[in-house]
Amino acid sequence: MMNPEQRRWFLREPSPDARMLLLCMPYSGCGASMYRAWPATIGEAEVVPLQLPWRENRIREPHFGTYQELAKALLDDVGELLTARPYALFGHCGGALPAFETVIQIARRGLPAPRRYFVSSQVAPQDGPWGRFLGLSEQELRDEIAGLLTAMGAAASAGELVDLFIEVMEADLEANRQYYYGQAGSVPCPITALGWSDDVEVPHTLMGGWGAWAATEKKVLPGTHYSFLDAPPELIGVLADRLRTGSQPREPEPAG
Repeated sequence: MMNPEQRRWFLREPSPDARMLLLCMPYSGCGASMYRAWPATIGEAEVVPLQLPWRENRIREPHFGTYQELAKALLDDVGELLTARPYALFGHCGGALPAFETVIQIARRGLPAPRRYFVSSQVAPQDGPWGRFLGLSEQELRDEIAGLLTAMGAAASAGELVDLFIEVMEADLEANRQYYYGQAGSVPCPITALGWSDDVEVPHTLMGGWGAWAATEKKVLPGTHYSFLDAPPELIGVLADRLRTGSQPREPEPAG
């Protein structure tokens, strides 16, 4: 059984019978429920959305601050769980960078490395910060949040939802602005960089910097910036293939 400090990071506890875990970091401004359209399992891995402070069932907790502080708090609480079975991490756009910082801190702590890191629609840390959202006014950001809520299946006309999201989104975007590495280091796991053919927020052509950190393959999937929310079959297929037990890291493809 998990203790309360561990349990708060999950909407539901990972099954003790799962052979592998896919830990999914939420998008900026959102909580773990944004993955509700994803299947419970992908291939051999159980899908485990991570829950962050100051949202959903953790609404009473303060914001995490920086991505470095978030990764430290996460690993302080659940790092020991990563020693029990294979796992991988997934993050999209504003969720990709805190997931990657977690990978970096996993290596520093000497914890077992993830099977793979999946980054969707985000530039490498040495190439950022990048993103149209980072320069939006409050009203423009409100409009974008309304669109995001629509994409997530919520009623965009519900102003109270926008009010609830705006402060969290602004704090998350500030964490994004502060996250930068002057040069690439290295991480002990292969990277799969996932771009989207019609993504105008983070064009896949900007994702070449991930190859400086580890052996990296790049896949361009059909869709827009928000297509990942619906767990399209092309995405699920790539994840399932790379998460097979005993699968070997693939030779990197050009990531430019």
